[in-house]
Amino acid sequence: MKIAVCIKQVPTREWQPRLTDDKRWVRDQDTSYEMNEPDAYALEEALRLREKHGGEVVVCSAGPARVASVIREALARGADRALHVEAEELAASDARMLADALAPAMAEEAFDLVLTGLQSDDQGHAQLGVVLAERLNIPHSTIIMEVQVDGGTLRVKRELEGGWFQHVSMALPALLTIQSGINQLRYATLKGIMGAKKKEIRKVALPAGLQPSQVVLGLSLPTKSKQTQMIAGSPAEAAKELVRRLREEARVL
Repeated sequence: MKIAVCIKQVPTREWQPRLTDDKRWVRDQDTSYEMNEPDAYALEEALRLREKHGGEVVVCSAGPARVASVIREALARGADRALHVEAEELAASDARMLADALAPAMAEEAFDLVLTGLQSDDQGHAQLGVVLAERLNIPHSTIIMEVQVDGGTLRVKRELEGGWFQHVSMALPALLTIQSGINQLRYATLKGIMGAKKKEIRKVALPAGLQPSQVVLGLSLPTKSKQTQMIAGSPAEAAKELVRRLREEARVL
């Protein structure tokens, strides 16, 4: 199988963000970056499918030059080679623009299976995989918790709400968006890190004329506030009022 895995570089979760002067994105020079966690699970699933069915795993990413660090990390974990659409204007672009940037180069590769993480930790729209499948003109399925390949057919398990699951069969080629927790992540070994230096990263130019369909108008940091309300009356009356507020105002019951 020829499997593509789309990965994204995002700010680390532990990092305290600092905004640019126009408050439309984070300050790149002050930011620590890492591989998007859902994409790491997609990469692991691709590696397991390769181990079971043979073939190769190709990492695909779009973004500025700094994205090379997470591409190398993916290669160190076991991916065979990589494809990088390198352009500074993709640093904070929307899902449609990223999909349009990746689709032409990925279409040339004619992948049997494309995996992405369910969503990105920075924007969280969960749209890249869906839009990319449309650009590649292949079927897709989302929120995948299990993948089985039988010849030219996929059987997948989707996570629904309320503890329900859905089983779907589909033909290859196809695209899946992978849910975090589908597997146990592996980490790069010293041998893998050394070997990654020799693996190919094919750089691809950004297709001409691409423009974002969404623009970030502003970002703001979460505000922290505390507000204490005292409930008067007897213990029984206070308990009754507390239950009412939790049910009608907080809506947690």
